Amino acid sequence: MSLDVTFLGTGAGFPCPSRGASALVLRRAGQCWLFDCGEGTQTQLMKSHLRAAKITKIFITHLHGDHIFGLPGLLCTLSLQRSPDASVVPIDIYGPLGLRSFLWRSLELSHSQPLLPYAVHELVPTQDQCPAGEFRDFSALEQGEALAQAPPGAVLRLDVETDSYLLLEDEELSVRAFRLFHRVPSFGFVLQEKPRPGKLKVHILQELG
Repeated sequence: MSLDVTFLGTGAGFPCPSRGASALVLRRAGQCWLFDCGEGTQTQLMKSHLRAAKITKIFITHLHGDHIFGLPGLLCTLSLQRSPDASVVPIDIYGPLGLRSFLWRSLELSHSQPLLPYAVHELVPTQDQCPAGEFRDFSALEQGEALAQAPPGAVLRLDVETDSYLLLEDEELSVRAFRLFHRVPSFGFVLQEKPRPGKLKVHILQELG
């Protein structure tokens, strides 16, 4: 399986001319998976050899601004680049609980109506992922009538047995999230390639002893 990683931004806290805010793209089988989307990610994409229209999945580590402030704008731009075809597969977005509300309210308040379908799958954090007193329970944000108009998506809870969250799985790999300790609940992501049988020519090996 071929994987290619491009760092679009490795800066933190605030943008600077020489280093973009957090963003990384992994290319796999003609698709682009974006990890974090800080301010300026679109500009960095334009400077790179990558095509934003190839993005099919987005993974957000945590809800600090230097990791998410570029996301609403990117969705609007992707919407302009793609036709509003009902057969278009939605972009899957994975991130901490509260991300769905952030996205929907940002787009709603700015009168933005992306034609691009997307789904937000939220990871429910545990209180031991950040310092005592910093944890905020965002579950109430998901219960308002207004959010009935928000994008679809799943709510993913910690699998105690594996101490992780299974995000997706196919014949080649599985993607899981695991808990990190930070000032706010944060997650890391693991892409694990599945074992593949070899293609040895057994009869030739036998002939060669």
